[in-house]
Amino acid sequence: MFDSVEDLKPTAERSAALPADIPSYDVVVVGGGPSGATAAEELARAGRSVLLLDKAGRIKPCGGAIPPRLVRDFDIPGHLIVARINTARIISPTDREVDMPIDGGYVGMVDREDFDEFLRERAREAGATRVDGRYIRVDRDADGAAVVRYAAKGADKDAEPAAARAKLVIGADGANSAVAKQEVTDNSRNPCVFAYHEIIEIPQDLAAQDARYDAVRCDVYYQGKLSPDFYAWVFPHGTKASIGTGSANKGFSLRGSVSDLRKAAGLDGCKTVRTEGAPIPLKPLKIWDNGRDVLLAGDAAGVVAPASGEGIYYAMLGGRLSAEAGEAFLATGETKALKRARKTFMKEHGRIFWILGIMQNFWYNSDKRRERFTTICADPDVQRLTWEAYMNKRLVRAKPAAHVRIFFKDMAHLLGLVSAR
Repeated sequence: MFDSVEDLKPTAERSAALPADIPSYDVVVVGGGPSGATAAEELARAGRSVLLLDKAGRIKPCGGAIPPRLVRDFDIPGHLIVARINTARIISPTDREVDMPIDGGYVGMVDREDFDEFLRERAREAGATRVDGRYIRVDRDADGAAVVRYAAKGADKDAEPAAARAKLVIGADGANSAVAKQEVTDNSRNPCVFAYHEIIEIPQDLAAQDARYDAVRCDVYYQGKLSPDFYAWVFPHGTKASIGTGSANKGFSLRGSVSDLRKAAGLDGCKTVRTEGAPIPLKPLKIWDNGRDVLLAGDAAGVVAPASGEGIYYAMLGGRLSAEAGEAFLATGETKALKRARKTFMKEHGRIFWILGIMQNFWYNSDKRRERFTTICADPDVQRLTWEAYMNKRLVRAKPAAHVRIFFKDMAHLLGLVSAR
């Protein structure tokens, strides 16, 4: 967490060592993933001076799914969508398969290596300054202003850390956010699922050779042997695919699970391009700001959907909301403006996060329940409302009869009144 004894000193003690010629910005954004890059772009477009600090080469393990609403809301060009998925296949503990076709739509798939870099470059083109470096800490100058210290790429390891003064710091540096740990001290860190995946090359004729793989279908495995408390996946990425799993169980072998999944899916012979692992937060944090000049966004704020693990849309929305709250703070000087980001996010999505959290805690905790969950996924009403909610990121309220039917079907499964098959 800290690099030296100096890092442990109170910020007031460290301020005397600050050089006099520190560059100043309206905003320093720590972390250049979808959330940080979005925040940097929007603040730069608003005319603010922005430094985007990102440690190059870090790619989050991610299935890469994005809904049509993200494409629309954030103007994502078509060349970044490497596959258009028209079906999700649910595989139960007994290897029963249930297909959930998308009626008249698709789920876009992106490769995070290219997608994230596009967003960072778009922020730079909007006017943000990009710096490749590792965040160290926030110091305070004599006036109490935030000074972000970081180790720039290529700098001598014994050199004094670089520094940038900021009116506002946005911490978008992931689930184990160093910014949050230092500055947003009232938060108790949320539990996380640790995700691991392997990006593999897909031969052009694989689908013809092996019917288990479909380039326009996502396969989701609800099997305790592949994840005791989450799920495993095979997500097509055009010429590549993401094969991964996640679990909060520290004793569970994620690499072993992915190895078993590759064999079961007929993909064990494919070349591995890269492997990645990282924690995924399970729910939004209760506090996103320090009441002064620091605001969290993306995984650092905990905005990953429970049950599905979907994070790209919510990260980018969180980045946008942090930019809007940050702009209000910079324009008025009122620290209460920083709270708008979390308030707006929870008003729009808090209910669905609550529902998904309950679903994950109940349906994912045994293979018996996973088997019943698979049966529920076969229901046409469930499929239709699930896709409508996913594609548009809102609960569907216009079909009360369907909700009533789902309620009674769900109760029947909970009470064991129907077969799991």
